[in-house]
Amino acid sequence: MTQSPTQPQARAQIRIPAAHPMVMLLGSGDSLLRVIEEAFPAADIHVRGNEISATGEAADVALIQRLFDEMMLVLRTGAPMTEDAVERSIAMLRAAGDGQGGPEGETPAEVLTQNILSNRGRTIRPKTLNQKRYVDAIDRHTIVFGIGPAGTGKTYLAMAKAVQALQAKQVSRIILTRPAVEAGERLGFLPGTLFDKIDPYLRPLYDALHDMLDPDSIPRLMAAGTIEVAPLAYMRGRTLNDAFIILDEAQNTSAEQMKMFLTRLGFDSKIVITGDVTQVDLPSGTKSGLRQVQEILEDVEDVHFSRLSSQDVVRHKLVGRIVDAYEKYDSRNGQRDGQSDGREDGRRDRRKGK
Repeated sequence: MTQSPTQPQARAQIRIPAAHPMVMLLGSGDSLLRVIEEAFPAADIHVRGNEISATGEAADVALIQRLFDEMMLVLRTGAPMTEDAVERSIAMLRAAGDGQGGPEGETPAEVLTQNILSNRGRTIRPKTLNQKRYVDAIDRHTIVFGIGPAGTGKTYLAMAKAVQALQAKQVSRIILTRPAVEAGERLGFLPGTLFDKIDPYLRPLYDALHDMLDPDSIPRLMAAGTIEVAPLAYMRGRTLNDAFIILDEAQNTSAEQMKMFLTRLGFDSKIVITGDVTQVDLPSGTKSGLRQVQEILEDVEDVHFSRLSSQDVVRHKLVGRIVDAYEKYDSRNGQRDGQSDGREDGRRDRRKGK
């Protein structure tokens, strides 16, 4: 490959211990190696036996050497290396090299090997640096806000931490709640019993529970009150002690509902509030409680705001690109579409032809 004449050239020889089979490090059919080669197109990477050589610009070669070190640390713990994990490791190392890694100094191996919960042979763990910091914040603080776009794992990871806390007997119950409101719909206009009406709003929480617990145990835990899944309106007038409480879709709370929910906090309890301020479904003119609370509680001790971005999306790669595209669209059209706190709602209504 053609090298830039203005950059100093370097070469690194990486010897892989026999304890690490090359197929695990390079991937089936060299799939992981191809990800690395695509990420460093100006470098030459060659494999011979149990040695890997990298030649290219000094910064690239140093990063490649660090990447293989991190991959070996991950494999040593028994955690798998996937193409996605390699891509995320490269992104973390580059961010650290750009001074964006943060004071904590977390490494890709630390992020990718932090197990939260294991169930039926499946382990739930953070996949990005911001996800790890979010999970760590839940351990350290009484109230944590997880704010970010769809697909960043903010609700899923919070629920995994809740189940972990229950299994460790740190709390005696889990309470999962969401505001039962969507654009253009109200419960009174939906068919069926009250349970039938609220079930679609709570279904995503049930689905996540089934990933984390034996499905046969969930009805028993719910019947005993150990796990409660209910609309936000059911929280009014209660004091929630010895509980791990999650409020999901918090962007759809009003300012009054957010205050009501936060003041339910009892002794020996923890609250995690998740939401996406770009997907507000409240009626036009109603201010989102999640938007407002950031101004009110930002500097309050033992309250932490974790903010995730499109870089933390752990769904299909296209989801992250979609999130970025919408953010760019909103930034271009923000002034034209209005400057009120509810302008996302107005834009959504116009897109739906309302």
